Amino acid sequence: MTSSDRSQAVDVQRTYEVRTYGCQMNVHDSERLSGLLEDAGYVRAPQGSDGDADVVVFNTCAVRENADNKLYGNLGRLAPMKTTRPGMQIAVGGCLAQKDRETIVKKAPWVDVVFGTHNIGKLPVLLERARIQEEAQIEIAESLEAFPSTLPTRRESAYAAWVSISVGCNNTCTFCIVPALRGKEKDRRPGDILAEIEALVAEGVSEITLLGQNVNAYGSDIGDREAFSKLLRACGNVEGLERVRFTSPHPRDFTDDVIAAMAETPNVMPQLHMPLQSGSDTVLKAMRRSYRQERFLGIIAKVRAAIPHAAISTDIIVGFPGETEEDFEQTMHTVREARFANAFTFQYSKRPGTPAAEMDGQIPKEVVQARYERLVALQEEISWEENKKQVGRTLEVMVAEGEGRKDGATHRLSGRAPDNRLVHFTKPDQEVRPGDVVTVEITYAAPHHLLAEGPTTSVRRTRAGDAWEKRTTAAAAKPAGVLLGLPKIGVPEPLPEAAAPACGSH
Repeated sequence: MTSSDRSQAVDVQRTYEVRTYGCQMNVHDSERLSGLLEDAGYVRAPQGSDGDADVVVFNTCAVRENADNKLYGNLGRLAPMKTTRPGMQIAVGGCLAQKDRETIVKKAPWVDVVFGTHNIGKLPVLLERARIQEEAQIEIAESLEAFPSTLPTRRESAYAAWVSISVGCNNTCTFCIVPALRGKEKDRRPGDILAEIEALVAEGVSEITLLGQNVNAYGSDIGDREAFSKLLRACGNVEGLERVRFTSPHPRDFTDDVIAAMAETPNVMPQLHMPLQSGSDTVLKAMRRSYRQERFLGIIAKVRAAIPHAAISTDIIVGFPGETEEDFEQTMHTVREARFANAFTFQYSKRPGTPAAEMDGQIPKEVVQARYERLVALQEEISWEENKKQVGRTLEVMVAEGEGRKDGATHRLSGRAPDNRLVHFTKPDQEVRPGDVVTVEITYAAPHHLLAEGPTTSVRRTRAGDAWEKRTTAAAAKPAGVLLGLPKIGVPEPLPEAAAPACGSH
């Protein structure tokens, strides 16, 4: 689209808002949607506009039972607003759009555009077509049209970035609808991934998270079983890249070469999110998970042996169809043995279109609730005990933006330790920016955060902090924000000496 086409297609200063639901894949897709709209001439609506934008985009999730109720409730609230604002457009994309398609427009005929998970790049064209033709545009691709990372991007952070290494999933878990909506796994070429990472680092990013529906299965599409561990090691050679994380892996594909790469690559952080789902072999079989409790705990033991200070988190589903009290006790046993730093716990909810939704033995709500509360109480106790082990340790904390809701009142700042634990620390006398790194001593532990109440040992200004400052200054001059665009190919500029370096629920 040429600049003259853009000026004709979109009125000057037409605003947009993107509302995101669900997993990290959706968060990253929303950065692409924002980039596409800004590239087409739209500007971001101010925070708190609450639907008061010319274009409102819903990037939806289909994993939870109430996902559709939440969507239609939000669409209903926008309906009267749309009638009083000629030219306002509403678009619905993401997993729920991929699943429900025409149903969305039938239930909410004021929606202008429905697009799926495989064709997010079409959004500006579909909005323009809907405006000209004055009728809803529904376009759902059945396979990936362009890898998301080739699209323009408006990243939410100046110092940390998602990098997709694959899309889709080849697993057939009976509770999950994602493979039907995201498709089979498709891997990016390693050279393209590293080129994007190098470009991000050149812009000032110092932390990246490698993202995939089943991230450590990377390589199955390109025929290399060790491709993921090789990618982690290659990230270690990117000058200026200080922190590498990844999410979410699958126990089936978590091999010893990955553990070795994590332990031996200094900028791969001592953090692992390893979904358990259930500790019962019977339930795992019914879930069609390809590992059992012994295999799972064996992985945890190997990781801890290689990386003693690793913080391991997990996902657990309570109340899967057929789960007995004995099955649930096996989950509790696994949690006690694994000693997760934290766990994302979910009560099982039916998803139409999944085998589990039709299974016998659906558990009564009150039973699921009681088990859920017992599991949460146990994990809370373990999280607190594990956090108390951090007291007295000296940690490098990367300063974050917006992670400490009470920081203003407590005169603290917040950030993430290498193992991704949240740390609140006393605000130092000198200026500290998001993306900079401080060294602090942990003095107190709570179940979900750490405190460093003493003086900051050191402050290291970084290029990531410079990038945050540059973006903030630009945003003040131009409230709509800054389009960061397509990644540039090439080697990052040499780091200044002060900034020398010291990545879904499956």
